[in-house]
Amino acid sequence: MSHTETHAFQTEVNQLLKLMIHALYSNKEIFLRELVSNASDALDKLRFESVSNDALSEGESDLAIEVGFDKEARTVSIIDNGIGMTRDEVIENIGTIANSGTKKFLENMTGDQAKDSHLIGQFGVGFYASFIVADKVTLTTRKAGDEKSEGTRWESTGEGEYTLETVEKEVKGTEITLHLKEDMDEFLDDFRLKNIVTTYSDHINFPIKMWQVKLDEEGKETEEKTLEQVNKATAIWTQPKSELSDEDYNNFYQTISHDYENPLAHMHNKVEGTLEYTSLLYLPKKAPFDLYDRDRRYGLKLYVKRVFIMDDAEHLMPTYLRFVRGVIDSNDLPLNVSREILQSNRVVDKIRSASVKRVLDQLAKLAKAEDQSDYETFWDQFGNVMKEGVIEDFANKDKIANLLRFSSTHDSSGPTQRVSLQNYIDRMGEDQEAIYYITADTYAAATGSPHLEMFRKKGIEVLLLTDRIDEWLVSHLTEFEGKQLKSVTSADLKEFDEEAEKDLSEEDKKAREALTEKVKKAIEDQVSDVKITLRLTDSPACVVSAEGDISAHMARMMEQMGQAMPKQNPVLELNPEHALVKKLDSLEDESKIKEWSLFLLEQAQLAEGDQLEKPADFIKRMNVLLSEVI
Repeated sequence: MSHTETHAFQTEVNQLLKLMIHALYSNKEIFLRELVSNASDALDKLRFESVSNDALSEGESDLAIEVGFDKEARTVSIIDNGIGMTRDEVIENIGTIANSGTKKFLENMTGDQAKDSHLIGQFGVGFYASFIVADKVTLTTRKAGDEKSEGTRWESTGEGEYTLETVEKEVKGTEITLHLKEDMDEFLDDFRLKNIVTTYSDHINFPIKMWQVKLDEEGKETEEKTLEQVNKATAIWTQPKSELSDEDYNNFYQTISHDYENPLAHMHNKVEGTLEYTSLLYLPKKAPFDLYDRDRRYGLKLYVKRVFIMDDAEHLMPTYLRFVRGVIDSNDLPLNVSREILQSNRVVDKIRSASVKRVLDQLAKLAKAEDQSDYETFWDQFGNVMKEGVIEDFANKDKIANLLRFSSTHDSSGPTQRVSLQNYIDRMGEDQEAIYYITADTYAAATGSPHLEMFRKKGIEVLLLTDRIDEWLVSHLTEFEGKQLKSVTSADLKEFDEEAEKDLSEEDKKAREALTEKVKKAIEDQVSDVKITLRLTDSPACVVSAEGDISAHMARMMEQMGQAMPKQNPVLELNPEHALVKKLDSLEDESKIKEWSLFLLEQAQLAEGDQLEKPADFIKRMNVLLSEVI
């Protein structure tokens, strides 16, 4: 006995439907690409499952997708005889969006249709594209191997709820019927539908068939109809590159990625010999909105002898290249390969290594091109995850280092990252031994740091590192092309101090030593050391991390992530030529020395981006000291 239930959409689904219907209206024909792509996935999964359980095929050997329309009923249908879904799977796959980043995605929506359509393209539209053209969608499905009485019918107008009904379904698989909106009559035309299929889905690896009216000898339509295949149904990666156009590659990318932008680049390779496989890899132009969700499975589809094995085969590409899309088809893996087998398989290791090399070589090619626009697009979208590669992929660390881009005091274009390490080395003076950098929370904090004063005076370029990952990056990338990477906030910048001190008299040296001892004694519980520095020109003081301590910037980040950090007292460095330091040097009263010393220390900590434990005390102290000099 049939029983119908009504369910409410997950809140995020309801929001997404409303936004997408409006934002993607100009791209409305992609509904068919999305539904055909889903049908292809269902056929792929059935073919794979049937390898170990032939009963799932239910006696059918021909797997295909059928596209049709009914002018009188004003419906378009997409039918497959693939794996199908159970009732629970329908609820899970259609009633909800099981993605922790969905809310963040929705928060990024702007209301600007052009911008939002790009964002939705990054999200992937899938089944919900149906509601761009339909005011009601009916989905009828049955899981392969289940009883015919265990079919499920899902129906919705996309207005906040859907109904579920248990129905009889003779054939396994899924049938989707779109009840078209009033202004969507263009899709009730076989030429229009066929054109969409051949444009977007020509290389789907299964026959896509449409009903064709049979003509009589005079060329007139008869009542007889036949199913005819309208796509090539040849896996694009198996075809010679010489026979494929950029349009072919782009359409296939859009099919597997659910992105409607063209990719930035593609890499199509066939390997023969002791190891045989084909790879077709793509670099997207836009980052998905959940790129930084490292637990999200991304990337590549694995095929074995053109039989689909699994989605998002993360063992074929390292995490830092999780943005790469594409397929890998191997002749040397078993059809029943599992994720566990992939983890320790030598064939997979070789494929992975070669695939990573191809991606890095392609990026190097873009990075060396005369026109840098493509690489700049790539870096703006994926630069931060590429930095993860320096930490994760020791074997390719040097290659990745060549691809890195940074902001710099040499570059006047602001916070955009365009300077390579090689650019920096090419501009270095003959006597310069290190690549200097500063890490900070923001670009403004980096450029405003007092630590840059001496470097600006000497005309020495400094890299400005303001991404959260940069602290981890420089802890792993300690040298490039034989040049040490050195923080300008490091306590160890003896090369500059020694140069500046060589002309000092013994009397001056003793006077400066007396000053540092006086200050250190006054605030010894607040600092690990006090030194004279020549790295400052305009500021009275700065703080640096003691040798062996992590940087103050790193300590702040660790605390922001909830990790308790032991208290680290900084090294206070004083500029002996500054008026405030000279004022401190002239004081004899110990309480006054302490107040001025604390004032200079806290001022330096604020400039460094630190949070003071007692900011009210700092304000009070500053007001008292100012009143004394007015």
